[in-house]
Amino acid sequence: MAEGLGERLHRLEQAVHRAGELITRLKAERATLEKRAAEQARELDDLRARASASSEERGELARLRQERKEVLAQVETILKELDKLEAP
Repeated sequence: MAEGLGERLHRLEQAVHRAGELITRLKAERATLEKRAAEQARELDDLRARASASSEERGELARLRQERKEVLAQVETILKELDKLEAP
């Protein structure tokens, strides 16, 4: 019976040892995953900032195009008025 108890204690000790190793490995994996998640969160923030800047740039480009159209229309009106002044 002493051998049976000794064997059971030995198996329990091995199981505890394996559990400890597993916990150590899982902690290391968790740390790695947390680091990767933080890196990806930073990348996502960078992409959002770039997307926002791009959106602002598109808006500015649209405003500049509209302004150009208005200036061209004004120039065309001025040229027509000059043509009227030059006509005999």
